[in-house]
Amino acid sequence: MRWFILLSAAVMLAIACSRNDIDMPGATPTSLSQVPAVRLNFRYEADVPPPDAPKDATKEDRNAAVQSDFDANRPQEVLDKTIASPDAKRVLAVYHKAGDMSLEFRLDMYTSDGKILKKVTSDGMAVHFPDTIRWSPDSSALAFVAMIRGTQVDETSMAPAADPETSVASSNQNANAAVVPDVNSNVETNTVTTPAMPAAPTGILTFRTEQIYICNAEGDGAKSITQNEGLIYFYYVWSPDSSTLAALAAKSIEWKYLNDRADQNGETFVPVGRPRVIEKNGRERRLDDALTAVQPVWSPDSSKVACAFDNQVRIYDAGGNTPTQAAIPLRNSLLLSSQAYDREQAAKLEAIAPTDPTGVPATNTNTAAPTTLPDEKTLVSYNPIVALNWTADDLLYFQTAYIKRMKNESDSVTSFPRWHRLVLTAQLTK
Repeated sequence: MRWFILLSAAVMLAIACSRNDIDMPGATPTSLSQVPAVRLNFRYEADVPPPDAPKDATKEDRNAAVQSDFDANRPQEVLDKTIASPDAKRVLAVYHKAGDMSLEFRLDMYTSDGKILKKVTSDGMAVHFPDTIRWSPDSSALAFVAMIRGTQVDETSMAPAADPETSVASSNQNANAAVVPDVNSNVETNTVTTPAMPAAPTGILTFRTEQIYICNAEGDGAKSITQNEGLIYFYYVWSPDSSTLAALAAKSIEWKYLNDRADQNGETFVPVGRPRVIEKNGRERRLDDALTAVQPVWSPDSSKVACAFDNQVRIYDAGGNTPTQAAIPLRNSLLLSSQAYDREQAAKLEAIAPTDPTGVPATNTNTAAPTTLPDEKTLVSYNPIVALNWTADDLLYFQTAYIKRMKNESDSVTSFPRWHRLVLTAQLTK
């Protein structure tokens, strides 16, 4: 009996020791990945130098070998862009055929030296938003958005006309002579062969609105990981560990309404959506019911996702059985820092060009620390959050600016872009 009691005690001790330290009162986490979003502290730092801009993988030089293959062997198809995998072993070709509808594309997978491996999309699929196509950081998977193709291309009508001088039909009577070499001839006969084109895949499920698809690095296994008819997924980004996507999606009726309103006002349509996380197996969790145009970002450790809504940053746990979220209201902090920023800018202008008609340099007499919050209508630099950049586990940058995007580019305005950051720490527990 004693041995049983000792064994039970040992098991209970092992279980206690194996618990996550963050769940134990007074424990100190070893990294912020162990800290739930709801237990993060923050410190606001205004008007800091901008972070290094992340590289846009879709803005790259076109692969010359792939372009040569299209020029030589695919005359009825137009290569729009190429996107190389992070390990540079694979190149995705984004292209369209002469009969395709505008803004509908197809995908093929190539090797880096210009040899086609697979056709990624089926003939009934239309890839949309090609600028959002993303390789996973480990180069194992590719994510893109597609839906049912708006029109079908008649492949036979797009084929080049046969040359009556050399076509098989017009020289059928000489077919045997064409394949029997002249044994008395000393001239070497050269034949040009066109590389075999892989067949397009079939059986891929498609929808009437834009859904997210993934395939592997060989171009195989394309499948939809979202299946929400009526939702338009227009932005997505891989987690640094390549396991999950953070995305924005909007209802198609919302999309149409906002698009029509932008057209009426002569504005460039900027979509807004609700953030969510989507795993490779298709499991999806909506993070928030609020709409935002700011693209979500991942923490470098892949444990959390950050989004922005006007003057608020929200951080969400990306996984776990009981994920949490934290809202960081920044209105008051932004009002005070904008007031200081406006005063600083005004002082600089006064130093350069005095406005006092007597010729005496004007001075700023309102230098006392504010006792009440300023009126936001009087602050030209107080603007909403327009971008996020999570550079380190404890450093989350965000940019505020006034942006007006018009169809007439000369009427577009971007003013007072300012970068700020949040320094994140773990709350102490008792």
